[in-house]
Amino acid sequence: MATDTQSSRAVAESFLQRLGAQNAEGIQELFAPEIDWNVPGSDALPWTGHRTRRDEVAPYFTTMWPAFVAGRSEVVLERVIVEDGDVIVLGTFTHTFSASGKRFTTPSVMHLVVEDGEITSMHLYEDTLSVYRASKKD
Repeated sequence: MATDTQSSRAVAESFLQRLGAQNAEGIQELFAPEIDWNVPGSDALPWTGHRTRRDEVAPYFTTMWPAFVAGRSEVVLERVIVEDGDVIVLGTFTHTFSASGKRFTTPSVMHLVVEDGEITSMHLYEDTLSVYRASKKD
């Protein structure tokens, strides 16, 4: 079923608010039972990879967030583009890895697909090589 731009924007805004509040369970509630989720990366970054079920969403965040130094992350939201069920979020992430102490910045694009008020797809595009390099101690 097609989703209108207004309802997609409302779901995306709720997603971004919950993300900013680090509300992993709240984020998970926004997703459909079956999803198409992809965050490219490597085995060295255990939160990356494919996910196919709603109950895999919260563990993504609860695995990733502790890898970064609390209070040292910055997210710059540059633009949100919504058309029908497609939501494109453009931004920049800056984090410091707890284990290595290295800080990195990566531009990012997130593509959400909203259907019937639920997120059915989330693909994140970022400089995964810089994320991986920053995770490593010298």
